[in-house]
Amino acid sequence: MFTDQYEDPFEERLAAALHETGGGFDTDRTALAARGAVRGRRKRFVRRAAVAGSTASVVLACVGGALVLRPGGTAAEAVPSSVTASAKPKPSGTATHTTDEQMIETLKSLLPKGDFSEERGQGTEPTDDRKVSAPSAGLVFDDGAGAAAIGVSVGRVQPGGTEARQAAQCPDRVYIPYDACRTSRLADGSVVTVLQRYEYPDRRADTKLWSAELVTPTGQHITVSEWNAAAEKDRPVTRTDPPLTPAQLTRLAAAKEWRTVANALPAPLPEPELPGSDLHARSNLLALLPKGLKVTAKSSDDGDFAYAVVDDGKGRSMVQVNVQPDMLDAAGDLFDSSSETLPDGTRVAVRQGPGDRGDQVMWTVDTMRADGRRVVISAFNAGTQIEPATRETPALTIAQMRKMALDARWWSGS
Repeated sequence: MFTDQYEDPFEERLAAALHETGGGFDTDRTALAARGAVRGRRKRFVRRAAVAGSTASVVLACVGGALVLRPGGTAAEAVPSSVTASAKPKPSGTATHTTDEQMIETLKSLLPKGDFSEERGQGTEPTDDRKVSAPSAGLVFDDGAGAAAIGVSVGRVQPGGTEARQAAQCPDRVYIPYDACRTSRLADGSVVTVLQRYEYPDRRADTKLWSAELVTPTGQHITVSEWNAAAEKDRPVTRTDPPLTPAQLTRLAAAKEWRTVANALPAPLPEPELPGSDLHARSNLLALLPKGLKVTAKSSDDGDFAYAVVDDGKGRSMVQVNVQPDMLDAAGDLFDSSSETLPDGTRVAVRQGPGDRGDQVMWTVDTMRADGRRVVISAFNAGTQIEPATRETPALTIAQMRKMALDARWWSGS
């Protein structure tokens, strides 16, 4: 994973990581395969959620990839915007580049006394094609209480942009169960989010993943992750908790050495205008749910992705919707000869199969109008995609989901 370049499309790396980990946020596997990642709000959720795990997977090549799934939740105060990115990526100032070895040594110098092994590093020196690599370092640290994997990744984001704001959010517990999460602002205006969770959302192993994600007012982005095992996955737990406390994680992420590294990276491109800003998936989903369902949880944002957890008295059931305005180029991958075609050219595909857990069922109704406007509704027989099934089938029938997906309300504001 050390060959990943700073300029590589994130969606390609994310799709590979999702495939590698078998992650739990996948309302539409076909769309992921066709597009790498689904557009709009849902893609941003996946992207933000992947930060704490996938950055660590870049730095810890010896232990494979890890993903954290879909944060949302309450945001802290937005990171102030004080720098405007130019149209072309370029290094900041005249900062010198950092070697692979320097990244490793910097990480070691900032850690408490202990033994180090399985060291990996990626500096910022340009490659032969003049790309600047994503700087990172990872190692196994043992302070005498048990070996633990620790990694750091350094990047840059648009100040005040979507990624910067999302770094100041704790996860939505519907997707990521965690023990603790706290977002705070440092004296220099940097925002840091410390998350204490488990490597596997379904707790099939006791491997803990603690992370600190920091964004400075000028867009320097540092993520530090640690485990209570010598690797992210497939290694036994060696200690009760990871070695660094939340306060130590914060100090490590805030170290000035990482900001010097970040200054050698190209400035991020201006964020493109995201589709779906005029869509209201949450409001429409809640309005179109069949009567008699009690909503026990719902997404906080109202863009082109939304979810609701409903209960008909027989158990909790999650319902998710993606509203995507321009997907015509993916129609051939999403619909086949078994799909239904309505008189107005709208195509409808129904999929019924297992969910992400072995005891879960996932039903999906996928619709696309002739002009590429797509609505996908999925329902599960559990309150989240990471918990055991609560019922035999989802709370909604296929007929109800089909009626909802074909409703004109989704496009009334577009």
